[in-house]
Amino acid sequence: MNVIDMDSVADVVFQLKWNSQHAAHSECYAARGVNLWRDWLPDTIKRSLIGKRSWEHAAVGFSPGELFGSDGGHLKIDRRQFSNNPKAGRFYPKGCLSDLPGVFPQNMQPIRCVGVNNGHMEVDVAHPLSLHPLELSMTVGQVSAKESERGGSSVDWIGLLTEGPGMQARWQGKPTDFFSDNPFVRRDERTDDRFYDSPRLVHHLDETARDMVADVYKRFVKDGAHVLDLMSSWVSHLPEGVCPDRLSGLGMNRTELEQNPHLTDIQVHDLNAAPVLPYENKSFDVAICNVSVEYLTRPLDVFAEVGRVLKPGGTFVVTFSNRWFPSKVVRIWEQIHEFERVGLVMEYFLRSNSFKNLGTYSMRGLPRPRNDKYAGELALSDPVYAVWGQASAP
Repeated sequence: MNVIDMDSVADVVFQLKWNSQHAAHSECYAARGVNLWRDWLPDTIKRSLIGKRSWEHAAVGFSPGELFGSDGGHLKIDRRQFSNNPKAGRFYPKGCLSDLPGVFPQNMQPIRCVGVNNGHMEVDVAHPLSLHPLELSMTVGQVSAKESERGGSSVDWIGLLTEGPGMQARWQGKPTDFFSDNPFVRRDERTDDRFYDSPRLVHHLDETARDMVADVYKRFVKDGAHVLDLMSSWVSHLPEGVCPDRLSGLGMNRTELEQNPHLTDIQVHDLNAAPVLPYENKSFDVAICNVSVEYLTRPLDVFAEVGRVLKPGGTFVVTFSNRWFPSKVVRIWEQIHEFERVGLVMEYFLRSNSFKNLGTYSMRGLPRPRNDKYAGELALSDPVYAVWGQASAP
C-alpha cells in the first residue's frame, strides 16, 4: 500500500466544516490527482497528509482569517460606479465596479453589497469565510507515485473547495435581500398543471448525484418513519434498505406518482396555486424535497405548511443541484450564485418561523459516471446541495 510523500499523487476528499449564526455547514470537494509537489496546498495541509495511506484520515484547523486574511475589506463607493441594481447582502462580480484601480470588467471575484443609501453603497471584498474558524478533514483515496514532471499546471485545491462556501450565510446576521423586485416570477406564467400534464419519467440528476442525495436522506429517514415526499415524482431518492412505514407523495403528475413503487399514498396538488398541504398537523417525522424547491412561487407559505405537518423536532430536508426547467424556475434562482441559492433556501427556513437547528451540505468534484449521457461533455458529476431544519414546537 502506497504512503503519501512529496512525490505522490493522491485522490483526496476534502470536507470543510464551519458555523454561521444560523446553521452548521459542511462543504465537500472530491479532488482527483492531488500532486503534493506541484499543486498549491498550505504547508499545514501537506504535513498532515504526508505519511497517510489510502482510506486514512487527516485533519487541520484554521483560525479566522488564517486562510484568507481577516481584513473586512470594506469599500464605500459612489452608487454610479456599480453597473447593477444592488441588493443588501447579495454577491456580485467585482468587475461590476468601475473607476477603481486594478479592477477590470472581466474580474469575476464575488464581492458582497452590505449597504445602499444616499447615493452610495458599501461592499465587502473579503472572502465570505474569512471571519469563521474552519475545520478541514481529509480522506485519502488512491495513492500512486507521480510521473516525471514535464510541464503541467498547478491546481489550487483549497481555492476550489472554498469557491462559493460562505456565500450562503447572512452578513452580520442581517437578512439578505432576495425578496424585492418580483423574485418569484417565471418566464412561463401559465398554470403549472398544463406544464406538468405530460409525465416525465426521466432522471434529473446523474447517477452519482442521485447516490449523494440518497446519502443525505439516509441521515434523517429511518425504518418505520412517516415521510412526506414533497413535489414528488416517479423516484423518491431514498437510500436502499431503509423502510419507512409511510411514504406520502405529493406532486403534479398522477402518472409519475403512480409509477413510484415506494409511495404508500399519493396526492396530485399544485402548491403554487394552493400552498396548503392536505395533511393533518404533526403527521410526519421527515419531509424531503428533491430538485424542486426552485419552482416554488410562494415558498414561505409552503415551508410554514411543512412545519405544520411535521412532528416537533421532525426534519425537512431540501436537496437541489444546478439543473432545472428554465421556463418554470423562479427568476431569483437564475440570478444568484449556486451557494447563494443555499442561502435563499436558508431564508425560506428562517422566514417561515417554523424551523430551528439548520444545517447545509455541499458535494462537488465527483467524476461523472462513464455511462451518463453527458459524460462526453461534462467531466464532473452534478453538484449536490442540501439544506435542512427541525420543526419547532408550536
